[in-house]
Amino acid sequence: MDKFVIEGGKILNGSITASGAKNSVLPILAASIMTDSKSVIHGVPKLQDVYTMVKILEYLGAKVVFKNNTIEIDPSTIARYDAPYEFVKTMRASISLLGPMVARAGKARFSLPGGCVIGPRPIDLHIKGLQKLGVDIKIEDGFIVADAKNGLKGNYIFLAGAFGSSVLATANVMCVAALSKGETVIEFAACEPEITDLANFLVKMGAKITGIGSPCIIINGVKKLKGVEHKIIPDRIETGTFLLAGAITGGRVTVEKCQPMHLGAFIERLTETGVQVKSGKNYITVSGIPRWKPVDVVTFAYPGFPTDLQAQMMAFLSLADGVSVITEKVFPERFIHAGELNRLGANIQLDGSKAIVKGVEKLLGAKVMASDLRASAALVLAGLVAEGRTEVSRIYHLFRGYEKFEEKLRALGASIKREKDTLQ
Repeated sequence: MDKFVIEGGKILNGSITASGAKNSVLPILAASIMTDSKSVIHGVPKLQDVYTMVKILEYLGAKVVFKNNTIEIDPSTIARYDAPYEFVKTMRASISLLGPMVARAGKARFSLPGGCVIGPRPIDLHIKGLQKLGVDIKIEDGFIVADAKNGLKGNYIFLAGAFGSSVLATANVMCVAALSKGETVIEFAACEPEITDLANFLVKMGAKITGIGSPCIIINGVKKLKGVEHKIIPDRIETGTFLLAGAITGGRVTVEKCQPMHLGAFIERLTETGVQVKSGKNYITVSGIPRWKPVDVVTFAYPGFPTDLQAQMMAFLSLADGVSVITEKVFPERFIHAGELNRLGANIQLDGSKAIVKGVEKLLGAKVMASDLRASAALVLAGLVAEGRTEVSRIYHLFRGYEKFEEKLRALGASIKREKDTLQ
């Protein structure tokens, strides 16, 4: 395994370009199998999760060419409708293929996703939504066995879960509804920009969808879809991560070719700390300050503060001039990174779904271990400002969601390099 070695204390300055959104491209690649004609997807980030999705598509029988951030997919040769555990265990978002497989063939056999260190993420909403559309679902030997032998039929679906809406469940239901007979109403649909991107992709394919971007999506099923050309939206989580990298080091960093409107709650909280934030049509610039104010953060479904920026924000607030409270309402157990940040000198105490972050004067370099994708980014941010040397192990998590992560940081002036971790 590899690790990052970071020499802290470098002030980051400059600009980077946002990559395509990981959480958008995976459901869109899945939806591309709902036709027999070729689709061309631009702006695809070169990430481990994308390579995994490509492997699954090829396993199903699709012809896929991935070159220069563009994927061409020809699904006309697909002959299989199962997703084995070997693929699903490495990428939970592979569940986004369940709906498109059922929509295409009226059947699917999909391995149940495993657990996750950020907390349980049940698939009950996926099952509930598909059952409402006429899909018979059984759980057999660790597999979801789906069969729509009596045809797909539109329905009214209330898609709320214990912690709000579900992005991937909304994606699955929307895909199946697009090829179902009649009208489907999805109430309490996820409103994330990535769902809007998927909906726009489906509309290009010939789907009839209204209410896009709202919690009530109406879909009138069609008999057939066609392959199209589409460009993925910028990654708002990557954008926020690099803006925090600039802010935590007291530098001036610009993320270009992003969409500021997708980060409203994040920008508001960052501005409240005293950090200067300037945005235009497709860029955001942060200008750091020597010491920033604490803020309270509550994660919630879009347009709320993104749970995927919670860990990075915690790293930033660990150096605030006062006490911040972070409440996690999406994944209440998503706080494993707190203990690792404390190893660097942070003062974070956990109380159920809340983290009390008492700002400290400085962080000190140490050896830390990443537990998941966003926790990895948080530890790197802390290492950028910590005095001395920080080593972040198990960084393979990062490559699931950040394209050219260390290259972009080095372009901004960070001292970060990848080395073999001989202790792993």
